[in-house]
Amino acid sequence: MTPPLRTLSNWSPEVVVFDCDGTLMDTERHWQDARNRAFREFGLRPPPGFADRAKGVHYVDCGHLMAETNKPELAADLTTALLAHFMSLVAEDPLTMPGAGEMVRFLSGRLPLAVASNCPLEVVEESLGRAGLRRHFRHVVVPTGPPDDSGTALGKGGERVSAVRPKPWPDVYTTAARLCGVRPENALAVEDSLTGVESAWRAGMRVLGVGPLPDEASTGHADAWVAALDDPEVLRWVHNWRRAPSPGGDKNHERHGPH
Repeated sequence: MTPPLRTLSNWSPEVVVFDCDGTLMDTERHWQDARNRAFREFGLRPPPGFADRAKGVHYVDCGHLMAETNKPELAADLTTALLAHFMSLVAEDPLTMPGAGEMVRFLSGRLPLAVASNCPLEVVEESLGRAGLRRHFRHVVVPTGPPDDSGTALGKGGERVSAVRPKPWPDVYTTAARLCGVRPENALAVEDSLTGVESAWRAGMRVLGVGPLPDEASTGHADAWVAALDDPEVLRWVHNWRRAPSPGGDKNHERHGPH
C-alpha cells in the first residue's frame, strides 16, 4: 500500500537531504546505459534480475554484481568501465527530474539543503553543477573507502578520514544531518530507491519516496510516496512548511567524501 502524503502533512522539517540519482537528476537511465555499455565492452550479458538488484547501490558494488555471475575476476575492470561510461553520458545530457529544480530553488535560503549520494563526489558535483543546482546545497556527502579497525578510511590524498559507508548503511544521512546541525528526526530525506529509503530510515529521518513504485510494490520504510516532486500536493505541503531556525554548523558550502 502506498503511504499518502497526508501522513507528513502536519510536520515541517528543519533540513532536507536529497538523494541525487533518480531523485534530483535523471541519471538512472544513464547508469542503465552505462551498465549495458560496460557489459558489451567485455562481451557479457546482464544476469536475470540484474537491473532491480543494481538500482541505488554504490557503483563499486554494482561492478561486483556485474561480474559475480559472469567473470568475478573482471570486477575491478567492469567498475572502472562503468564509471567512465556514466561520466561520459552525464556530460552529454544532464537532466533534472520533474519538479526537482523548482523544489530546490524554492527551499534554498529557507532552510538548509544537503545531498546524500552513493555516487562518487565528482559525479555528484558534475551533475548538479551542469544543472545549475550545486550552489543551493550546503553539504554533499558521499561514501569514503571501506573503514579499517579504527573506523577510519583512506582518503584520496592518502590521509585518514572518518569512514562513511554507502547506502543502505545510514552513514551518508547521519553525516549530512550532523553537518547541517540538526538531529536526524528533524530532517526529511527524499529518495527514489528502497536502498536509499532504508539508509535514511536507519539514520532516524522521515522519508519521502518519489518516482515509480519499486517492482515489488513495497515502499519499505518510506513515510510517504509520490509520483514526482511536481505533484501539486507536494508543492502545497512544501509551501506550508514553517521556516526552519538557523541550525548550528558551518554556513559554507562543503563537500564531504574521500579527498
